[in-house]
Amino acid sequence: MKKTYFLLLVFLILACANKQSDLIVKANIEGLKKGTVYLKKIKDTSLVTVDSIEVNGNSSIIELYSDLDEPEMFYLYLDKNSTEEDRVSFFADKGTTEINTTLKNFVFDAKIKGSKQQKALEDYQNVISRIKNRNLELIKESFEAQKAGDTVKLNAVEKESKSLLKRKYLYTVNFALNNKDSEVAPYLALSEIYNARIDLLDTINKSLSPEIKASKYGTELDRFIQERSKEEKQ
Repeated sequence: MKKTYFLLLVFLILACANKQSDLIVKANIEGLKKGTVYLKKIKDTSLVTVDSIEVNGNSSIIELYSDLDEPEMFYLYLDKNSTEEDRVSFFADKGTTEINTTLKNFVFDAKIKGSKQQKALEDYQNVISRIKNRNLELIKESFEAQKAGDTVKLNAVEKESKSLLKRKYLYTVNFALNNKDSEVAPYLALSEIYNARIDLLDTINKSLSPEIKASKYGTELDRFIQERSKEEKQ
């Protein structure tokens, strides 16, 4: 009996040791000598650490691991042992995601190779970044116009800002509709245009394929729309 129990225990230990992680993140951070790298994700509205590794000295490729039931957003955090903390966000799926970046420009130099959802997200960001950059310019122009008391300029900036916001909403909706078979569609609705008109969000929600509608972000979008609808009726 004792021998059987011992063999069973050894088998369980070996099985756990050989278990493959759903997600493997390989990060190469050029110039990193000392610091801690964290792999995080959102769980129950809170940002939680799923894995971490401390770097002290020369490092090659850092590997971090996580369980993963379905594609979702993850965040690679770098604590430089200073007041600064940077993060790279990426859409992960089962398998390996590779992140190559530098210590100096941790966020801006990040090159990510991984899931098809990440590729779709990058396609969206390439276009929307131009809209966001122009919006930052308008904020500066608005401040300068207020300071100078230039009401004509201020009105022109306000008009362009509204037009720019409308462009962002419409582009995001169109992108989501064209990617209705991807988890990226409901994610963008929740993260980029959550304050858009309810009918725009519902257009995305109704277009989702059954698989995506049942996904993490699909169910969150549906719940969000229902809650907003109730609030607006009150």
